[in-house]
Amino acid sequence: MLERIEKIEAEASAAIEAAVDTTELEELRVRHLGRKAELTGILRGIAELPAEERGRVGGGANRARKALEELLERRAGELDATELEQRLAADTVDVTLPGAPALPAGHLHLITRTTRQIEDVMIGLGYHVVEGPEVEHDYYNFTALNHPPGHPARMLQDTFYIQSHPEVLLRTHTSPVQIRAMETQGPPIFVIVPGKVYRRDSDATHSPMFHQVEGLAIGEGITLADLQGTLEELLRAIFGAGREARMRPHFFPFTEPSVEFDVSCFQCEGSGELAGGERCNLCKGQGWIEVGGAGMVDPNVLGFVAANGYDPERVQGFAFGMGVERIAMLRHAVPDLRRFFDNDVRMLEQFS
Repeated sequence: MLERIEKIEAEASAAIEAAVDTTELEELRVRHLGRKAELTGILRGIAELPAEERGRVGGGANRARKALEELLERRAGELDATELEQRLAADTVDVTLPGAPALPAGHLHLITRTTRQIEDVMIGLGYHVVEGPEVEHDYYNFTALNHPPGHPARMLQDTFYIQSHPEVLLRTHTSPVQIRAMETQGPPIFVIVPGKVYRRDSDATHSPMFHQVEGLAIGEGITLADLQGTLEELLRAIFGAGREARMRPHFFPFTEPSVEFDVSCFQCEGSGELAGGERCNLCKGQGWIEVGGAGMVDPNVLGFVAANGYDPERVQGFAFGMGVERIAMLRHAVPDLRRFFDNDVRMLEQFS
């Protein structure tokens, strides 16, 4: 029996040393050390041997099994290293080639693109882009913008207040940055203020969070005519050449006089009718589309920053604001403002 064990070990060792790959090596392991291997059968049958042979046969079989296991482990390491070198030599990769297939490139969200377009137009007119905090103090959001204590905008049904700090809120417009900008820079000042704002509204044309762009121009001799020209230039750049801007009387606490401004309809060219004689569905037959609010900065507002050189007797200017979502909805015929925030790729990919 010991001679047979030695012969099994010798044959298995020779075969293992001659194995050319890990697949063949695994077959040899099963053949010589698997459940049906001869050596495994010898170990299982030791209990049936005479007592005087059990020790010698068991010891010899265990020694042979251990020797073969060690040889298999060593040979597996050698073959793994060899096969890895062969794969590295054969599987060369040109890292300068594009992926196959190429991954689709992302793109800016439509709101971001619209905001940047407005910024680019205003930068071309000599304005600077400034930003401010979205969590704002009551002073900047209301008081310094000429909102009296009982103004409806201050009420809980319109504004998100921080519960533990009643003087702190989520800003309801980007106008607080007007005050912050004038506190850090004397006149003349020409700034554009993009950013998120928050109000308690939610429907097809309103969202609790939306984006505004605010413009502010303060200096000597600035008039409503300058506001008209600025709005026309901006709206033509956004909606196309030939657009006209119209201003209508309105009221805002921080401007006096105040106006709302419209752009001539770019779908019906201001006629109110489409080619077939049907009423224009975009402007509802009016020929004009409401875009935003504006006006001359109220002297009371300038009074809060008079120490920085904004003497209402010497300088004056205008401010205007518009919702970015509304501009994007008009330009791209998006029927529901909420589609901008649904993250539906089918909708967003239309504007790649």
